[in-house]
Amino acid sequence: MTDKQVHSIEIAGVKRDLRLFEIKPGLKIAILNILGDTELVQACARELGKKLAEVDYDILVTAEAKSIPLAYAVSVETKKPYVILRKSYKPYMGDALKAETLSITTGQPQILFLDEKDRRLIENKKVVILDDVISTGSTLQGMRMILDKAKAEVAAEAAILTEGDRAEWMHIISLGHLPLFTE
Repeated sequence: MTDKQVHSIEIAGVKRDLRLFEIKPGLKIAILNILGDTELVQACARELGKKLAEVDYDILVTAEAKSIPLAYAVSVETKKPYVILRKSYKPYMGDALKAETLSITTGQPQILFLDEKDRRLIENKKVVILDDVISTGSTLQGMRMILDKAKAEVAAEAAILTEGDRAEWMHIISLGHLPLFTE
């Protein structure tokens, strides 16, 4: 059995050990993977729902894939609909909007698409951008670009956790913050 380095954290009353993952020599990040973690997703959705109660908005928007269960759970908590920005284009998406970002976890360019049907849902609406972890802000930037093209107003940005330079993320509604791990 290999000893993996972890960072212990408590989020919304739930404790987890997050595995450290080297993204480049000398720099590691703690990986929050909420897929399949119903207990954590529900707890985070309740807490984020409470924090969003004071925000005037119409719809939640997130990027595919890890934050989809969070968007669903926050939608149930807040009784607000949600839209998923997809990472690949499918013909049924029609006249989709797109924006390109750079993913911190893969280091590769990532394209986000807003389905034509969802485009009509968010046009001229107030939206909350929702993500699991905001680290470099590249996905956030891509989401903002698409929402701007769709003529939607960003009412707030929310995440389970922020990561890295805490001062940069003071405007984000979040449940905690992760440091970067350097050697």
